[in-house]
Amino acid sequence: MENIIACENIVKTFGEGAEAFRALDGVSVEIRAGEFVAVMGPSGSGKSTLMYAFSGMDVPSDGNVYFSGKDLSGLKEETLADIRRRKMGFVFQQPTMLRNLNILDNIILPALRENRRQAAQITKKARDLMYKTGIPGLEKRDITQVSGGQLQRAGICRALMNNPTIIFGDEPTGALNSKAADEIMDILSEINADGTAVMLVTHDPKVAARAGRVLFMQDGRIVSALRLEKFRKEDIDSRTQKISDRMREVEAVI
Repeated sequence: MENIIACENIVKTFGEGAEAFRALDGVSVEIRAGEFVAVMGPSGSGKSTLMYAFSGMDVPSDGNVYFSGKDLSGLKEETLADIRRRKMGFVFQQPTMLRNLNILDNIILPALRENRRQAAQITKKARDLMYKTGIPGLEKRDITQVSGGQLQRAGICRALMNNPTIIFGDEPTGALNSKAADEIMDILSEINADGTAVMLVTHDPKVAARAGRVLFMQDGRIVSALRLEKFRKEDIDSRTQKISDRMREVEAVI
């Protein structure tokens, strides 16, 4: 499989002089087409910074990030924004929805900005995605009239509107109860099974257990990696245990 994203020796430094903090310290890694990658590590280890560098939302201080073979570091912000809209989807811990729009309008807004002439097709696709993710009938609800799990499903629908090649998730289940978290991970697993790559940042070994590869970060570096077999629900406990064991090993060495 070809690489969707690859980074070469990327460094990200915040601050200057004695106050400088190196959030990424020479990271080189790739994500392949259709892959499911989870990134784990303690707070401040560089997980989210790596995801933001991969997606072009932040610019490394040094090194290169390539998306579909194109070096993101040489692109203007408007070009980066266009790549993010057309090729990437984002699911965050707290979905960023507009309060003055209902659920359906929030879902279709990014796609509608791209092509207002296809409003009918875009609306149909949004309704189809809402059905697929288990939230049909909520189209006219205000964002304050649905549960956290339902709002996160709406966020996933929005992320899928432009048929991205990769979905980025930053603690997408972090604000949910265990039942809702399992349901969201079921949806993301199905999206991945359909061929969309997924990269998740998480503290939760059970969430990471859905991935095919888990990267462990510490002090801005990838210090270990664990490859897992194709996901099967009956293996969730053993996969979770493997990840927890590896995390303890990583923490014991550092």
